[in-house]
Amino acid sequence: MNNSYDVIVLGAGPVGENVADYVVRGGGLTAALVEVELLGGECSYYACMPSKALLRPIAVAATTRDLRGVRPTTIDIDAVLARRDYWVSDYDDAGQASWAASAGIEVVRGYGRVTGERRVEVGDRTLTARRAVVVATGSRPAIPAELAGVRPWTNRDVTGVVEVPPRLAIVGGGVVACEAATWMAALGSQVTMLVRHGLLERCEPFAAALVRESLEQAGVEVRLGASVQSAQRDGHHEDRLGRLHGGPVRLAVDGETLEVDEVLVATGRVPNTEPLPSGDRPDWLHLVGDVSGEPALTHWGKYRARLLGARLRAEALGRPVADEPGNVPVPQVIFTHPEVATVGATLAQAQADDPDARALDAPMSSAAGAALLVDHPIGSARLVVGGDDRLVGATFVGVEVAELLHAATVAIVGGLTVQQLWHAVPSYPTASEVWLRLLDQAMG
Repeated sequence: MNNSYDVIVLGAGPVGENVADYVVRGGGLTAALVEVELLGGECSYYACMPSKALLRPIAVAATTRDLRGVRPTTIDIDAVLARRDYWVSDYDDAGQASWAASAGIEVVRGYGRVTGERRVEVGDRTLTARRAVVVATGSRPAIPAELAGVRPWTNRDVTGVVEVPPRLAIVGGGVVACEAATWMAALGSQVTMLVRHGLLERCEPFAAALVRESLEQAGVEVRLGASVQSAQRDGHHEDRLGRLHGGPVRLAVDGETLEVDEVLVATGRVPNTEPLPSGDRPDWLHLVGDVSGEPALTHWGKYRARLLGARLRAEALGRPVADEPGNVPVPQVIFTHPEVATVGATLAQAQADDPDARALDAPMSSAAGAALLVDHPIGSARLVVGGDDRLVGATFVGVEVAELLHAATVAIVGGLTVQQLWHAVPSYPTASEVWLRLLDQAMG
């Protein structure tokens, strides 16, 4: 059994897999992936993949209810959950293990800890790294103390839902909370969102307002400024994935008692830093993904992993290391109804650094292609332009706007001005024509 590798990666989610893949790609170096749970990580089984598998049929059904010429369709709950099970491979990571073997990456099963210089302990094995140790152990849900005693649902339970709670309270107002409210309401739960401050606070205010309006139209009660003081649950407490964790839960919310069948906590995440040694971080130890404290988004973590893996490989082989651009923005899509797609700075963020930053706004319905997607299109688009006329941010809200986002990301990375973007001609009739409606304002 080999215990020595060029690079050892703790955590075999998408981030860790990408580091290891880029290290060994082309041959000549070895890498080990250490994982105590399922290869593929949170994204593959409990977050991105199952949530989008649940949300897509719901989005299609919503479109059929606002599109003449199509008979409105309803949600087949069993079929939706079966689709989810397909996309999570029934929680079996054999396919991921097969990929790792085909890539020449060794998988070490167990809980890994960094215990010394380039040394990792996994059970009774001690692994050593000739070049580097990479920690990509991700994060876990943050559970407020007042809710910990009732064993609430987390993102794992709500994406793995088996029993649909008749009454569901969601504590939180971020992306996980809003997406989960969307699919749980469609599956039949009476959803109450308890939001301490505002909904989707990191987004443009108009985006949060449109999502809130849509959630309320779907029957979700959104309570802003709500705080849970305590919680009690009847019956035996269990932790079965996607099933009720016990009897009804009574929540003390700002002097009131709210009784629900289950409570979902979506109040943020905590980096899994336990495998790390104490003290200063040496130059052979690298953090990437959620555990690094950077944006907890799979695509961002994978991007950072590709950079790190390629750099470690280049350094090991004595090759030049490519420069990284300094203006790479973080894109994100929130798959609510309507979708929210955002990249770069909001107007408020941009103006904090550049008082001359301005916004260009247009309704999505101003683009013929967007208006053709449904009979009653909702949504709005915003480009944020700096004082030098370069694009620094963009937000699109509407039906299927996710596919509009990459153009904005490319424009920001490329440092393009609104004058240059005006010459990028959108096809007619597509939703991307909203770019012309926005840019026309800047051209005067």
